[in-house]
Amino acid sequence: MSGDAERIRAHVEDCADCAEELGRLREAVHRLDGPPAAPAKGARRGADKVGRGRLMAAARAARTGHDAPAAHAAPYAAAVASLEALLRELDGTPARWGTPVVHDWDVQGTVAHLIAADEPLAERLGMLPVTRAEAGGTGDAAPWEVRWAARTEEVVAYEHTRPPTETAEAWWTQAHGLLDLPEARAEEPASLPTALMGKRLPVADHYVIRAFETWIHTRDIGRALGLTVPSPPPVHLQRLVALAVRIVDLALGDGTRPVLLGVEGAAGGDWVLGPAAEPVAAELVLDAVDLCLLVGGRLTPQEVSRGQAGDAAAAQHVLATAASLAWL
Repeated sequence: MSGDAERIRAHVEDCADCAEELGRLREAVHRLDGPPAAPAKGARRGADKVGRGRLMAAARAARTGHDAPAAHAAPYAAAVASLEALLRELDGTPARWGTPVVHDWDVQGTVAHLIAADEPLAERLGMLPVTRAEAGGTGDAAPWEVRWAARTEEVVAYEHTRPPTETAEAWWTQAHGLLDLPEARAEEPASLPTALMGKRLPVADHYVIRAFETWIHTRDIGRALGLTVPSPPPVHLQRLVALAVRIVDLALGDGTRPVLLGVEGAAGGDWVLGPAAEPVAAELVLDAVDLCLLVGGRLTPQEVSRGQAGDAAAAQHVLATAASLAWL
């Protein structure tokens, strides 16, 4: 065992959170890997070692130390490791890359979409584009939703001219490039605000958004392939939930009656949404994962399980606002 692996093992033995996460990752790898497949020609790594490599990479991302991502980037590191594990399932079955996933994207198109979705943060932080897809003429003055949709369409169309393994390689290169930046390794450089996708937030929050979207689309791919993708561990889900609640609160607008939102589970908490000076008009209780799926556009207000009391219209307004934020 290398010295690096020895340090990981020692840390996991002393850290309950990392031990729990490592257990989840082991379970996910066992479910997703199946029997070992023969290495594909031109694969970027030895396929016979990729399962162990993924597990160790994920453990390395979860540990403390100078090589580990900072807390704000750890959920993204884990989401990237999860998608890597899922794409490994496609080794030896190239036809499955064409499985329909979401919107009009197949598996390859969904991975290509993630390339396009990660690209604004990567470029803002000084990285070069990983795809040669030519940019269209929407212009910087167009609304971000228009520019985002156009860029996704360009990248998806371009990546479909290439082998799926090259699309996966491009996504992997960009994702790990983001995780290698100083903004992913330390809190101070990630504290500076920047405007991306219509939101001016600290860079740290944009890393959480990247984690959110990567997990949602990994889940989409898993469901399309008939595989279960674990939810983020509580320590990461807490960050996704806290950011989702903050963005929903900002989006509620004037005239909103305050609602006490309780999020259940280890990743949960209680928040008052709306004007703090007014009395609470309603109480709403949601599961942490359900809240994220609502904000991510994977559950509707009618589908989400909830506890509710008080002013039904005020509670419904919170649910409708959360659902309206979905762009995934």
